[in-house]
Amino acid sequence: MSTTITEGIEIKVKPAYWPERSAPESGHFAFMYTVEISNQGTQPAQLRSRHWVITDANGRVEEVRGEGVVGKQPRLAPGERFEYTSWAMLRTPFGSMRGSYAMVRPNGQQFEAKIGEFALTQPHALH
Repeated sequence: MSTTITEGIEIKVKPAYWPERSAPESGHFAFMYTVEISNQGTQPAQLRSRHWVITDANGRVEEVRGEGVVGKQPRLAPGERFEYTSWAMLRTPFGSMRGSYAMVRPNGQQFEAKIGEFALTQPHALH
């Protein structure tokens, strides 16, 4: 699990291999990840957009940018949390992801909440 805190916004990510969506013989390795975003600070913040950097074992990098997460732009008051699950596809049995969420305060102040790098690993792929 990866945990980072930026300006009171704590982001925890728990990745898992997704065998039902994977086809290793075709070079398709699916990974799901559950993200918990919680506001540990004293000011509200809203998630506006996401930026992911996905790297496979061959060094191939894919960047994903988009509005919100799972179709939502959650607004978190102090003490509130939001959790969602999404997924990514790699061409190799292991790789990594990292990224950030563009956040905005009610006063218009914007900041990037960092998402620390976490490993995506097919079980037994590193033995």
